[in-house]
Amino acid sequence: MNSLPDPLQHRTADHDIDDIFLKRWSPRAMNGEPVAQSDLNRLLEAARWAPSTYNEQEWRYLYAHRDTDHWETFFSLLMEANQAWCDQAGVLLVIASHKTFSRNGKPNGVHSFDAGASFENLALQGASMDLVIHPMAGFNRNKAQQELLIPEDFHVDAMVAIGHPGDLASLPEGYVEMDRAPSGRKPIQEISCEGRFQFEG
Repeated sequence: MNSLPDPLQHRTADHDIDDIFLKRWSPRAMNGEPVAQSDLNRLLEAARWAPSTYNEQEWRYLYAHRDTDHWETFFSLLMEANQAWCDQAGVLLVIASHKTFSRNGKPNGVHSFDAGASFENLALQGASMDLVIHPMAGFNRNKAQQELLIPEDFHVDAMVAIGHPGDLASLPEGYVEMDRAPSGRKPIQEISCEGRFQFEG
């Protein structure tokens, strides 16, 4: 049973945008079913078409399907609070980005910005496929770098849990309320201004 709420019943845009932006959110409830490699390939295909500085495409995605030899390595990277619900994910991803330009070896100050753009493509594609796509900061980056043999000239940016929607009741105690309804957003007046910085806080 899938009891996750429909974001379109909880979110309203202030200006005319495509529904996919409202539909994308980051719930935790998943049903433990595997994610087919063909579906993961669709997500990664969307991710690869993101814009990047000088077309560097500096993002790298490492992944583990549940019930495979790699799963425990990836799962062990997560903080306990994320392990509590990620055990029902179908795939775990680690996103890393190249810190220097391949064209000249100079530092790339926007490597994580570009990787974020790539992830957003993946997340929107996942929303269109009715998959749960939940990015996480709560994991051990140093361990990820070591265990996954990520070179030092790459920055470990984030982990992502991917799965099929599940029942809210399957979440551990303390997590249900966080998934009961998609979060809202600040109005554009609080995140944008003409001219110089004019924001409070």
